Amino acid sequence: MHNTRVEKNGRKTQDIIKNKMQFSAKWPKLEEQVKEFVLNHRKAGIALSTKMIIIQAVKISKELQVHDFKGTASWCQRFMKRQELRMRTRTRIAQRMPDDYEEKIINFHNFIIKQRKRKKFEIGQIGNMDEVPLTFDVPSNKTVEARGAKTVTIKTSGHEKNHYTVVLAVTADGNKLPPLVIFKRKTLPKEKIPRGIQVHVHPKGWMDEEGMKLWIRNVWKKRPGALLKKPSLLVLDSFRSHLTEPTKREFQMCKTEIAVIPGGLTSQLQPLDVCINKPFKALMREEWNKYMCDKNQHEVTNSGRMKRPGISKVCQWIKTSWDAVKEDIVIKSFKKCGISNALDGEEDELIYEDSSNESSSVHFDFEDSSEDEEFLGFPDSDF
Repeated sequence: MHNTRVEKNGRKTQDIIKNKMQFSAKWPKLEEQVKEFVLNHRKAGIALSTKMIIIQAVKISKELQVHDFKGTASWCQRFMKRQELRMRTRTRIAQRMPDDYEEKIINFHNFIIKQRKRKKFEIGQIGNMDEVPLTFDVPSNKTVEARGAKTVTIKTSGHEKNHYTVVLAVTADGNKLPPLVIFKRKTLPKEKIPRGIQVHVHPKGWMDEEGMKLWIRNVWKKRPGALLKKPSLLVLDSFRSHLTEPTKREFQMCKTEIAVIPGGLTSQLQPLDVCINKPFKALMREEWNKYMCDKNQHEVTNSGRMKRPGISKVCQWIKTSWDAVKEDIVIKSFKKCGISNALDGEEDELIYEDSSNESSSVHFDFEDSSEDEEFLGFPDSDF
């Protein structure tokens, strides 16, 4: 019995030594400088992600001539444990689903199936458009911070409430159409705008009837296949400017039928909301974080306060972030929402038999958008 206890104690001691060896830093000088980088940036209120830490660690390893450092995600995880760093985040309230959401989803899918059978839309002629509200400062929800910190501050230029709207559009074959950016001002900016970005202005920075006309003519009508006037289907949310009579006439002129998502169900039926907007916003935050870390890019006022990023720079962030969204995600988003799935016998059974005359309306309209959406101009906004 005594020998057994000694053997067990010996094994425990070996395990402790082994764990300590695994937990100890292989490159202590490198990690010391990386930690200093994290603490200095957090002291300045700049949000940090694990990806930014890895990029900085690789940069320092080259300066220290550490050739066997790869900067993996697992190293970053162990580094944060050793240095007692944690990810801090904020919570958000989820959108409440309508009581009859199941019935509305089925009806919407049935409408899509019927239209696809009637018009035989090509997969590249099925699209989705959505307005994404953004701000000139895009502070992250999460940041690396020392363990036990009572306050977590994030430095901005003070324009986190100064918003603009990015109009994104995609087609079911994975094509991403050029973004339209609506800035809150009365005159068009004189700055140089990157190619592939359309710019519009509005006194409140929202989409309106004029903005829809501009988007249809400069973006939707210039998509692949539009010049041949191929029949198309566009999925939209129930924001009022999408449904005005002038907007409907514009769509009819380019042989586009619209399918309007029932209010409160964009998180289930809108491809951009389901799969695309979130990674796009994350990429925008990454661009903003890079800008905040590079002091050479900052312009300051006479009093020493940081100016907001310029319109040209913001447009470049949008272009870079939009280009980085993968086409596979776009294709899967339409399938996940039940819009581009292959038509087969199983889907045919979902269609309800309707003895009444078929409506002559060219869109599936649930006139139940909320007052808040109309007031804000940003349907189902995350901001």
